[in-house]
Amino acid sequence: MTLGILIAVVLIALAFDYTNGFHDAANAIATSVSTRALTPRVALILAAVMNFVGALLGQEVAHTVSDVLRLNAADAHHALVIVLASLLGAIAWNLLTWYFGLPSSSSHALIGALVGAALAAGSSYASVHWDTIIDKVLLPMVISPVVGFVLAFAVMLAIMWIFRRRNPHKVYRGFRLLQTVSAAALALGHGLQDAQKTMGVIFLALTVAYPATYSGENLPVWVVLCAASAISLGTYSGGWRVMRTLGRRIIHLDPARGFSAEVVGASVLYGTAYFFQAPISTTHTITSAIMGAGATERFNAVRWGVAGNIVIGWVLTFPAAGLVAAGMYEVLRVLFGV
Repeated sequence: MTLGILIAVVLIALAFDYTNGFHDAANAIATSVSTRALTPRVALILAAVMNFVGALLGQEVAHTVSDVLRLNAADAHHALVIVLASLLGAIAWNLLTWYFGLPSSSSHALIGALVGAALAAGSSYASVHWDTIIDKVLLPMVISPVVGFVLAFAVMLAIMWIFRRRNPHKVYRGFRLLQTVSAAALALGHGLQDAQKTMGVIFLALTVAYPATYSGENLPVWVVLCAASAISLGTYSGGWRVMRTLGRRIIHLDPARGFSAEVVGASVLYGTAYFFQAPISTTHTITSAIMGAGATERFNAVRWGVAGNIVIGWVLTFPAAGLVAAGMYEVLRVLFGV
């Protein structure tokens, strides 16, 4: 029975990774598509390839995610049900927000779901490492969008000053070409961050089910490759509803502002992954960077009403995914007799 649940956890984790890919595909390509720097199909292929490559470049975030919970390894059967409930809760929230075109955070949906299922199970079976949640999740959740907004605003101001005497049409043509590079960099950062979260959950399940085999620091190669492939395939399948929100409904971007948002978004993703091991939201980061770059045109150029709805989605994601996962746990607990 334990092996059967473990296989289900791995498969559903990869399904979550896939939904993460198509839900967050717009993060990497919306700006490039909206400025016509790339066609949608070319942008999707570029994002899918770079997602795969990015997923192979580190394991720091994966270890942070696997450290969110401490599960009772003495009852591996029950522990795996908690992980399974978490994944189902995160997927349900991902699909709901995708359907309404709301760029919520898959990262915070997953971590919120892990916390919700653990609290529903009780301290005898799982405990939450709140220091990890606060230091690696909640604080970066608040800080990264602010950093993204401020840096994108500053970078765009610098670009406006440097190219103030140049022909705007020539400048925009040059930035359209540069957006190929910046979009690729952002997609690489998305793979670096988001694929690792799935790796972390699978690794958590493996260490509970087979602690003697999976007790080291390095993730198994098959886990890395499977997670990289799942998010890459999900990205290629697209995320058109969310793309419209990021690329057009917040603000109509020009190539220079699109480039600024993508460069800043990628930089924040790399910095938090390598220096802070924090699983931040790609969605939060690029959306705030888009708003920061757009605000340099004029402050009311940003559709703050749409931005406000997105922020509400951000705030709701953590507790909502947790509640869904808690409900899933109660159903699975009866179903599996734990």
